[in-house]
This record gives sequence, structure tokens and C-alpha cells, in this order.
Amino acid sequence: MPRQVDHDERRRHIATAVWRLAAAGGLEDATIRRVAAEAGVPARQLQYYFGTREDLLLGALDLLNRDGEAEAQQRVAALGPHPEPREILRSVLLELLPLDDGRRQRQLVQAAYFVRFMADRTLRDRIRDTPPELEQLIALLLPEGRRDEADFLLAGAAGLQGQMLLGHLTAERAVELIDHQLNRIFAGDDATGGGA
Repeated sequence: MPRQVDHDERRRHIATAVWRLAAAGGLEDATIRRVAAEAGVPARQLQYYFGTREDLLLGALDLLNRDGEAEAQQRVAALGPHPEPREILRSVLLELLPLDDGRRQRQLVQAAYFVRFMADRTLRDRIRDTPPELEQLIALLLPEGRRDEADFLLAGAAGLQGQMLLGHLTAERAVELIDHQLNRIFAGDDATGGGA
């Protein structure tokens, strides 16, 4: 009796090959031929599951982001049944930092996508209208829903991420800076000790 094909598993297997190539050498290395070789499947299978190379890259990114969201939800759930907004926000922001191998790998892949989006207007245009869900979530967790603070926190976490990936900032210092900003926002400037 023929074995049932798990199409979601096949798509994920192909996507992880894209991620490995992207993390190792950027998305320029993620050609149809190289992804097929990395995944150990025929090139026509990539086209069957994803279509064009552009669709393959965006499909792999979508799976990567969904995995990241699922892990973030698990970490938030681990905070307990009724976490405070500050605890949830801290967990969300720490998810953006390479604090373990899984997050580091995911963020290296996302950095490769960032570089590609900067150079490829077609890909950039296809994601331009993606809803800013993370910014909206952060704003909802902030006192008075401050969108300016949400944008600042997200940009700050992205900057810390890059500095950590380059080895210019330790994990401890990055977490300390996140906590400093959260203290400022949730407890007022007095909680930061008055320093800038």
C-alpha cells in the first residue's frame, strides 16, 4: 500500500533547506537548484509546492515567521494564567533577541531576507502591505496604547538583535536595556534611577 504523503511536512522540509542556505550565505545561495540539492528532492518538487523562486522564498519566510510566533506564544503561556502586560511585552521583545540557538538561527535567516528585500523591489513590494501585527500587539500592551513607544521598542529590539548577532553586545546587556526601557514606560522615569 503506498505511503500517504504529508504535504505540509514536505513544504517544511523544503523551507528548512532555504533557511539553512540563507543563514549560511544569504538568499543569493537559495536558488531552485541549490535548495533542491540541499533538501535532497527534485527541483520540480519545489515548483509543485511553491511555484516560482520568489514564491519559494516568501513561502519559506511565512513558515519561519509562523514557527517564531508559535514559540513566542509558548513562552507567553509559560508566564502563567494571568501575566501582567509588562511581562507579556518583555517576553515578546526578548523573542526578538538571539538568546538561544533557535532564535539566533531564525534571526540570521531573517537578516538574509532583510538584505534581499532591500535589493529586490519586487519582493519588497509583495510584503509592503503585510499588517503590522507585532507593532499593534506591542501598542496594546503599553499604557494608553502608545504607538510611538511601540515603534521605538520594536526598533530598539531590532537594533539590539543586530548588535548581538555581530557579537558587539552580550545577551545580558541586551536584556538589561530592554528592562530599562520597560521600567521607564511602566514605572516612570524614577524607576530607572533618573539616568539617561
